Amino acid sequence: MAKKSKDDMEQAAMDSSSALNPIVGVSREELLRSLAGLLRSTMTSPMITARHVGNLGKETLKIVTGKSELAPHPKDRRFADPTWKTNPFYRAGMQYWMAWGQTIDEWAGDLRMGELERARAKFLLGMITDAVAPTNTLLGNPAAVKQAYSTGGASLMRGLKNAYSDMTSNGGMPSQVDKRPFEVGKNLATTKGAVVFRNELLELIQYNPSTENVSKIPLLQIPPQINKFYVADLAPDKSIVRFLLSQGIQLFVISWRNPSAEHANWGLAQYVDAVEEASDAVMKITGQKRINVTAACSGGTTATCFVSAMAAKKDKRVNAFTLQVCVLDPEPTDSEVGVLVSQRGIEIARRASKRKGILAGDDLAKVFAWLRPNDLIWNYVVNNYLLGEDPPPFDVLYWNNDTTNLPAALHSDYLDIYDLKPFKVQGDKMFAGHHLDMSQITQDMFIVAGATDHITPWKACYRTIGLVGSRNVKFVLSSSGHIQSLINPPGNPKAKYFTADKLPKTADEWVAGATEQPGSWWTEWSAWLIQRSGDEKKAPAKMGNKAFPPMLEAPGSYVFE
Repeated sequence: MAKKSKDDMEQAAMDSSSALNPIVGVSREELLRSLAGLLRSTMTSPMITARHVGNLGKETLKIVTGKSELAPHPKDRRFADPTWKTNPFYRAGMQYWMAWGQTIDEWAGDLRMGELERARAKFLLGMITDAVAPTNTLLGNPAAVKQAYSTGGASLMRGLKNAYSDMTSNGGMPSQVDKRPFEVGKNLATTKGAVVFRNELLELIQYNPSTENVSKIPLLQIPPQINKFYVADLAPDKSIVRFLLSQGIQLFVISWRNPSAEHANWGLAQYVDAVEEASDAVMKITGQKRINVTAACSGGTTATCFVSAMAAKKDKRVNAFTLQVCVLDPEPTDSEVGVLVSQRGIEIARRASKRKGILAGDDLAKVFAWLRPNDLIWNYVVNNYLLGEDPPPFDVLYWNNDTTNLPAALHSDYLDIYDLKPFKVQGDKMFAGHHLDMSQITQDMFIVAGATDHITPWKACYRTIGLVGSRNVKFVLSSSGHIQSLINPPGNPKAKYFTADKLPKTADEWVAGATEQPGSWWTEWSAWLIQRSGDEKKAPAKMGNKAFPPMLEAPGSYVFE
């Protein structure tokens, strides 16, 4: 495996960050059930198995005689080293591994089983195939062999040191990031502001304006409870916080507390109540009766419940509403991860977090890593252990590894999204402390999704349009993945997004009529937001007010828990 470029590794990091999907997890029982189903199908379909074994034998003969045409995808960095082409031993090993993987994938596709069961079997077999790739071993990786030779074995010693460090201090998982260059409040989350309100669940940060005048209606940003809020304020050149301030937006951002087992009973209802308290503070500080709300990923779940709860109380405080890379109505067919979700798996996950009081952030990260093993495990096994290199110092990876816990009650509520479909059944279910009714959400909405997002697939994000009662919805499709859709500042010459004037019933119809736009969707959103933020007024000279004086400087204290 050739060493990945900095851009390649950063892209993989952005595309593979944690989100809502892995909260169900993959239990050992479910994996064994999938394997058992595969074995049953094998026993009842001997001729299918025999045919594919024969095909593998024929391809093996071609490999041995040098006639095989199997070759890796040009973008598969694992086989970028020229040795895979020039050395017949390595080339044959690579081709046999590819032939084996292709055979079992086609074999699973032909077995007599249900489509969902087949998808689970193919996912499991794909994980096994990736695990036994020759590049994951020292002798099977020519780049690692060359590195060992050129360094006189020093790379192997560094690899052993890295492996020992991970075994003793990283839960046995390969480290994804060199954390040493980063410090929250020093070179991450450095935009000036102050905590102006705090309750048991959150801190509310008001950011210093950077323009002489600001729009009257403030913006409240609600981040996911999974990971910490400062993904919106990483380095200054990719901070959406700084961008919004530069547009004259009065910005308030929630920083969630990192819960422990004693907070096991915090559910969505408690989080919605906490947001309501924070929004009360925003309105009193700014002297406004209305606010705009934006939220991303699983934070969009909380935000949607909050907007619905306000509508149920005939409270009109929410003026306009933005959802970023957020799926409210997940389906098993949305993604590879979705096929692993089952009723049995949901209940196993629910019982596990109830027993512990929390779903630990480290456990959540491990689950997600094993759902994306090439990007989040084997890539670092090769880099850290076989090549003896340090993991890369990427700010987005540092943030992604700065994990948070989920209270058992909140985890259970998230699981109910898969089970009860509360956002789909209008007003029929008690959820987050009220009868959730999406038809009562009638605010102007801006929805953004990522075209290459495998965590919250864009077509699933598009379904939200059919759930809400809003009649003025702007849907934007960014050309990037999950995190890169969020961290997408203007100035990138490769950035683009898609818009359309009409909102047809299906996502496929929408994209057929969409128009490509150059640049970042941030500019499209800020223009939309400014139109819904009222007249301008002179920017406040101080943060907070007499009733809500500044408590401490941003990024606050909860972010360090």
